[in-house]
Amino acid sequence: MISKDTIDQVLMRNDIVSLIGSYVSLKRAGSNLKGLCPFHSEKSPSFTVYPADNSFYCFGCGAGGDAITFIRKRENLDYPDAVEFLANRAGITVVRDEFNNKYTSTPKFDRAKMLKMNVDAGKYFHRCLFDDTPEAKAALDYFVNHRKLSLATIKHFGLGYAPNSFDAFSKYMLSRGYTYEELVAGFLCGKSERGTYYDAFRNRVMFPIIDVSGNLIAFGGRVMDDSKPKYKNSSDTPVFKKSRNLFALNFARLSGEESLILCEGYMDVIALHSAGFTNAVATLGTAITSEQARMMSRYAKKVIICYDADEAGQKAAMRAIKMLSDVGLDVTILKIPGAKDPDEYIKLNGPERFKKLIEGSKSKFDYNMENILSRYDISVPQEKIKALHELEKLISETYSSAERDIYIHIVSDTLSVDAKSIKSDVDRIVNATIKKRRREESSKIKQDAIGYSDKVNPDYIKAPAVARNEEHVLGLLLLYPEYRKSAFEQKMLSESDFLTDLNRRFFLYLKEAYARGDESLAGMNEKFSEDELGRIMRMKVARMGLTNTEGALDDAVRALQNSVRKKNSQSTSTFDDLNKLLSLKRQN
Repeated sequence: MISKDTIDQVLMRNDIVSLIGSYVSLKRAGSNLKGLCPFHSEKSPSFTVYPADNSFYCFGCGAGGDAITFIRKRENLDYPDAVEFLANRAGITVVRDEFNNKYTSTPKFDRAKMLKMNVDAGKYFHRCLFDDTPEAKAALDYFVNHRKLSLATIKHFGLGYAPNSFDAFSKYMLSRGYTYEELVAGFLCGKSERGTYYDAFRNRVMFPIIDVSGNLIAFGGRVMDDSKPKYKNSSDTPVFKKSRNLFALNFARLSGEESLILCEGYMDVIALHSAGFTNAVATLGTAITSEQARMMSRYAKKVIICYDADEAGQKAAMRAIKMLSDVGLDVTILKIPGAKDPDEYIKLNGPERFKKLIEGSKSKFDYNMENILSRYDISVPQEKIKALHELEKLISETYSSAERDIYIHIVSDTLSVDAKSIKSDVDRIVNATIKKRRREESSKIKQDAIGYSDKVNPDYIKAPAVARNEEHVLGLLLLYPEYRKSAFEQKMLSESDFLTDLNRRFFLYLKEAYARGDESLAGMNEKFSEDELGRIMRMKVARMGLTNTEGALDDAVRALQNSVRKKNSQSTSTFDDLNKLLSLKRQN
């Protein structure tokens, strides 16, 4: 068990502004700070940090809580691991009760041990690359002669080789004190249906994946023959989520550039780094995710998409454009003439020519317009009309009206169509989109107001009026700790005053915390999920503009208890009516 004193120390020594500021660009907004939310895509900042009480809340997605909550959600850690993460950051030693496993969601797989296991595996693969065997020599030859990598680059990225053996790696790791269960959890070994264990990576050149904190969290492996799959990447593990990491971002973030070059594969990134383009990164065997886009927005203002020229690469580029634009990044697309990828282009033409390509990369509009026009023969009227409609839709998706005007004139000149006609069509599409969005938002607000689709507090729909009053009372107790004395010592409230499960549990937590003198409520992360903590935080921030008047709590409690009595009387009335109806049916 992690002691309350330790948790208090961890929260006190991790200033939430500097903590969140290392993930999010924050700007002062009065006494608080605002920024783009790291948990959902947005263009206007709705994420607020409150230095006064070391908390945060996003008005867009509802995420909220303290420093521990933030790290739980951002680093995908359970409660004790999030505490340890922050403790390490502050230089605090955390001791857990080894007999109390309820504080560890995966007691078999200690995070620190799993990270050390990955380091030991990485060292093993790197040593194997220089073994005096035909297979190892072929692997080294692949890097040095085929890919033209220097030994310095190989060591810089920690590249390695997994031997063509069923169990050589696992036997070595067992000798280092790791178990099969740990190796399987870390995606370093597999287990057959017959129960036998085998090395996950065999006869592959190996690419260590390192996070921005310098932890070796996973591996990618490329085959040395024609077997499939060509690339094999670690699946998600207790220390790795592929949707939340990027290859070589640990180096790229230190490049000093304001842009990142987004590539498709490990070798493209390594080739660019070795040619001096140290701001290159790649996704990890999957299409770009919103989490990766948000991560890039923390380290760059612009992203240059550098994908393969084939059809699959172009489709992936279209997806990436939207993802990256949604988080406010400036996006350009690099077309590589006469080569299938950046690695091949640099080998043929050298770094200086590639630098000129980057400088001439196309804007997302130019790129999309070129793709649209390539699909139609604009000398044919019907084809020209189809191309025009697609381009008008493309322009309508541009947020800035000034940018829209520029693009309208570009299309007008390209297709020889009157700019006023194009603007009229674009305005119609924009207005229709705005109306649709407003209808959807209005519908969502109405549903939220009556509790529909409330996954955090499903009981809300059963008694919306009561639930609203519950939240008002709890919000006041959170915002004004001095109210807790009268609430709990004078017994103004009881468990029976709360009809919804989440609010009842939170009331009981507040009551128990008050009884043990815990005014900081530091243990909330232990008792509630991330989503529940966000809802609890909303109860507080929704009442920050209220005046702290005498009798505010009395009025709120009275309203709550009246709504509970009304709800109970309605339920009793309905029950009585049902009994009368059943009685009449029996008489007939």
